[in-house]
Amino acid sequence: MQRETFRSRMGFILVSAGCAIGLGNVWKFPYICGQYGGAAFILIYLVFLVILGIPVLTCEFAVGRASRRSVAGAFEKLEPRKTRWHSLKYIGIGGCYMLMMFYTMVGGWMLYYCFRSIRGDFSGATPQDISDAYYGMLQDAPTMILWTVIICIIGFAVCFFGLKGGIERISKFMMIVLLIIMVALAVHSVTMEGSGEGIKFYLIPDISKITDNGVGNVVFAALSQAFFTLSLGIGAMLIFGSYIDKQQSLTGEAVSVTVLDTFVALTAGFIVIPACFSFGIQPDSGPNLIFVTLPNIFAEIAGGRIWGSLFFLFMSFAALTTIIAVFENILAFNKDLFGWSRNKSVAVTCPLMIALSMPCVLGFNVLSSLQPLGEGSTIMDLEDFIVTNNLLPLGSLGYILFCTRASGWGWDNFIEEANTGRGLKMSKSLKNYVSYGVPFIIIVIYLKGYYDKFSPMGMLTVACWMAVALLLLVYVMYCAGALGKRR
Repeated sequence: MQRETFRSRMGFILVSAGCAIGLGNVWKFPYICGQYGGAAFILIYLVFLVILGIPVLTCEFAVGRASRRSVAGAFEKLEPRKTRWHSLKYIGIGGCYMLMMFYTMVGGWMLYYCFRSIRGDFSGATPQDISDAYYGMLQDAPTMILWTVIICIIGFAVCFFGLKGGIERISKFMMIVLLIIMVALAVHSVTMEGSGEGIKFYLIPDISKITDNGVGNVVFAALSQAFFTLSLGIGAMLIFGSYIDKQQSLTGEAVSVTVLDTFVALTAGFIVIPACFSFGIQPDSGPNLIFVTLPNIFAEIAGGRIWGSLFFLFMSFAALTTIIAVFENILAFNKDLFGWSRNKSVAVTCPLMIALSMPCVLGFNVLSSLQPLGEGSTIMDLEDFIVTNNLLPLGSLGYILFCTRASGWGWDNFIEEANTGRGLKMSKSLKNYVSYGVPFIIIVIYLKGYYDKFSPMGMLTVACWMAVALLLLVYVMYCAGALGKRR
């Protein structure tokens, strides 16, 4: 069967960007930026986005376009005989499933808050009312289940109609509406009384903010955010590379997707940070910023019901574009592994995905006594830790090694694929940097992420978890043929 392709280059860019543009951009970026000094943090973030994000994204696109398969079959198609690179596919398959096991729930939260904002639930509400509404939602298992099921059905319904008729058409529409809403919200936010200090904080670098937070902490936070914002490492971007033709160079396409992704993240900051300063609220209040702090702001401003509804509609679209993209990956796994049709794959996978999402949903209420990462943690924290701290960096490391090592696909094959077509080319002089510099950065991110996660728990805990990290790292290096002999 001939592989589906995008109707247009713009469709590819918008769908790929929609996958990258998720809640990490519009939820995490503003409060991380607020925690680490605004503009000073952004400058470092942009540098790492260029030197780390674009090379890894180009590798994913290249493996996808050259193989014309999902991550479930890409390594088998391109790897040399009697090598074990194909074992890396389990990182991608497991990563996509586990990401959706908690991402669908958070996407359901966004839809629920959009519904409540349109209904006017937060109009005239007190701060205590808004806080109680958020924590009450977490305790309300039936409500959480309902909205998780709704967003799963919407996502698979779009995928059911195929790449052009469903995914490309709907994602393009949502991305265009998302961008329009974001610009409107940003303009409204920066024109609010008292927003000037927020704009100054956001746009004018203050080096003292870096030293106050610790240079190492700020640099690592910026590096990590740049790395994770593009959804790299689990094949979520690879699949769209497999759907495009060879008319455009992949480095240029990676830059286009990265620029659009960055624009959304920076615009989200313009929505949130000036509004916070306008109301004397610190923009570093963490994940609760979206569900508690901002609804309080909307409750106090003129037309708050409209602006709140638009904000959560935009957040819902940001979540849905990623959910649809990753669902498409999962459907492609079934085609590559089992030969299933799209219809059969949707019929089987939709109820399976709903069932797999339930532990995370119930982890906030019925199963709240389970605290897998220590006191106060939830099942969502465990799933997020497995994906964010493990599968994304290890998967990205696998792609870089596969594309640069002679025992893998190899630099010559990779650079030829990446530079085929019109547009920006990747210089061959970057071979040593991509081959050794990028893997070094990824390994540093990976190991430091473990240390930061568990260092408050004591040296014995740190030692145990670092041992787990090293074992997982050894597994990836083994699959890459860097350890031991080939089969």
